[in-house]
Amino acid sequence: MIDLRSDTVTRPTAAMRAAMASAEVGDDVYGEDPTVRALEERVAAMFGKEAALFAPTGSMANVLAVRSLVGVGQEILCEARAHIARAELGVHAAVTGLTMRTWVGRPLDLPVVEALFAPDMGPFFVPTRAVSVENTHNFGGGAVVPLGDLQALRGFADQRGIGVHLDGARIWNAAVASGTPLPEYGAVADVLAVALSKGLGAPVGSLVLGPAEAMTEARVWRKRLGGGMRQVGILAAAGMYALDHHLDRLADDHEHARLLAEACGVDPSTVDTNIVVVPMSDPGRVVTAAREEGVLVSAVGATSLRMVTHLDVTRDDVDRAAKVLSALV
Repeated sequence: MIDLRSDTVTRPTAAMRAAMASAEVGDDVYGEDPTVRALEERVAAMFGKEAALFAPTGSMANVLAVRSLVGVGQEILCEARAHIARAELGVHAAVTGLTMRTWVGRPLDLPVVEALFAPDMGPFFVPTRAVSVENTHNFGGGAVVPLGDLQALRGFADQRGIGVHLDGARIWNAAVASGTPLPEYGAVADVLAVALSKGLGAPVGSLVLGPAEAMTEARVWRKRLGGGMRQVGILAAAGMYALDHHLDRLADDHEHARLLAEACGVDPSTVDTNIVVVPMSDPGRVVTAAREEGVLVSAVGATSLRMVTHLDVTRDDVDRAAKVLSALV
């Protein structure tokens, strides 16, 4: 089967498994796992941040990052399809007590953010404490948010005294597609969450990045949420291997996605990274028919088909999938 449902379906390569098996480990709850520490220090430096904290999932990393900026009864602004609003099962409200308001449309629309912003007016209205931007935007078809837009948001946030959270689950894709240096992304956000288990192909793991003091507090909250892990260097080693070997090759995934888009009648120039969304009235029909032909794709609600390329999908796989899908859409 050619699995295009998500870039989370990848399996560790043999070399990655070997790196995991030989990883030096220790008790990370005591801060004694050298491989975890090396990964945290490396990723923090890549984005120009003081510190980082390894987390088992992207959702937990986002919770830790957002709660460092937004307190109980305060709000964060984000786009309506953002992962923190739609795909994390309400954990931010359920666990940390914050509220959200959203806009509909572009992944980042600064005039709308400015209009939504609510200052602290005492015991009358919910104050805005942060803005969250997802880059790339998952449900926005893997769209890359332009660096200039992010820098403009940073300026607005500084003027208003609020924070910026960057959900960078696929920030690696954004950097490769746009040529933006990672420190430029780090500079626009107070805190970031970055994933290792999507485009980079590690089996598990994300990191939250930010000021050292915030990461110290995030470590406490990680334990509260059940995320304190022991000899987790085995997992961190997969992330280290992925950073060494799977970063530059993301350009291949982007090329493959454009080939699939063209086969499905979507303008390839509208595909920024590795996610292809095909609007249609009956995506379930294509999902079923494609499966019968050995190609796995996803329906996004009742109006769209979604395909995601990744390191387990070769050019030959893409050519075969394109032939199958072009006959179905």
